[in-house]
Amino acid sequence: MPEAYIVSALRTAGGRRNGLLSGWHPVDLGAALVDGLVAQTGADPARIDDVIFGCVGQVGEQAGNVARNVVLASSLPESVPGTSIDRQCGSSQQSLHFAAQAVMSGSMDMVIAGGVESMTRVPMGSPVTLAKKADLGTYMSPNIRERYPDVAMFSQFMGAEMIARKYNLERDALDAFALESHQRAQKATDAGAFADEILAVDSRDIDGNSHGAHTADEGIRGDATLESIGSVKLLAEDGRITAANASQICDGASGVMVVNEAGLKRLGVEPLARIHHMSVMGHDPVIMLEAPLPATEQALKKTGLSIDDIDLFEVNEAFAPVPLAWLATTGADPERMNVNGGAIALGHPLGASGTKLMTTLVHALRQRGGRYGLQTMCEGGGMANVTIIERL
Repeated sequence: MPEAYIVSALRTAGGRRNGLLSGWHPVDLGAALVDGLVAQTGADPARIDDVIFGCVGQVGEQAGNVARNVVLASSLPESVPGTSIDRQCGSSQQSLHFAAQAVMSGSMDMVIAGGVESMTRVPMGSPVTLAKKADLGTYMSPNIRERYPDVAMFSQFMGAEMIARKYNLERDALDAFALESHQRAQKATDAGAFADEILAVDSRDIDGNSHGAHTADEGIRGDATLESIGSVKLLAEDGRITAANASQICDGASGVMVVNEAGLKRLGVEPLARIHHMSVMGHDPVIMLEAPLPATEQALKKTGLSIDDIDLFEVNEAFAPVPLAWLATTGADPERMNVNGGAIALGHPLGASGTKLMTTLVHALRQRGGRYGLQTMCEGGGMANVTIIERL
């Protein structure tokens, strides 16, 4: 069977809500990312077999099959198709899985997988909120309510609080983890660790004004302290989660080009990494965010690898309890996880986060000389994708 290789991996620097990417239409931002991948590899645009893009808020500017619209806004010809994926926060990680499966099957040779989310222009939860306003009902169907009679609505915030309590993670531990995320991200930025992975785009504020090239993640707080993080109010009166120890709302796009041996030969480039393993698991939708823990165990069992065989980990920092519980369960070395910071500092642009984390993982492995990297992230509805790559 053919292998699946990553030959290019790029992301935009994250933009805060109403920040330096808020003036971009998400379709055009995704198109800029696609054009960047094509330019970096020297690929013939007409030879791209498909564009698979993740996006969670598929409404408004992100409606109507955002992936196809990205193609039409890019340098790719009309003959290149596009399809949009919603596996919640794992949407573009699933896009990568589908792309890899396509080239491994031999039905395609060159696929772009990525994602885009403008959380400024399409606020989080817009599909549900707009449906509620229009009295179009809710996803909590009668059958779901019968199966989960004690749950009014599945909630990631409630799930994060449940994980914090289940794994005895007090607020001070969550805040300390959040501070380290900012410190690592600032250190990586200062050292130029993100230089090869960030696609420079024009910064545009919400009024469309340009502020030069956008090349640095806007959400990093290099001056953060435990005191400043600890001063942020709790989201629930008796809770442990705050906006400071949870991921930042973020605008951004990311993507990778995935090819098989035929695609490598056509491009004449050296691969960055090989896809070693892909899996996805469903789990309890009430605690919801715990799925990466058993999913990682399953992935390691399937591959015959131990946790110590993995050189670097990217575990999405949707909420601080998630990676902390993951560390406690897997026994992984915390010095190998999210080495350049995570979503608490860098932002979590929902549908773009999967290939955003993969882009950082690919480049961090190359910089540090590691062999294997593992990526996982919690997903709405109680799911988790796991991807293991081998640096080449």
